[in-house]
Amino acid sequence: MAVEFDSPSALRLPQGAGVTPAASGGSGSASSFGAALQQMLQSVDTSAGEANTAVADMVEGKGDVHDAMIALQRAESTLQLTIQMRNKLMQAYQEIMRMPV
Repeated sequence: MAVEFDSPSALRLPQGAGVTPAASGGSGSASSFGAALQQMLQSVDTSAGEANTAVADMVEGKGDVHDAMIALQRAESTLQLTIQMRNKLMQAYQEIMRMPV
């Protein structure tokens, strides 16, 4: 999944990722970053729950295979985006820790 940058300060996430961009700058940026991460994790949990529900409905004959596959792909995309964000955050942390004081 590709994440596209229109400008250095603008990050455009895939539709349905469940995260809205936070305002940059100010003393509240750390708390809004934490809130954005929390919202992202809730989005992953929600999409996984929707995928499980769609698959259960499909197995019971109440749902469509097409809807179940879309829900599974959405959940997988959201999880992959979250994993990549975690990896980038870990890389940034490791780079900061390697800086000489």
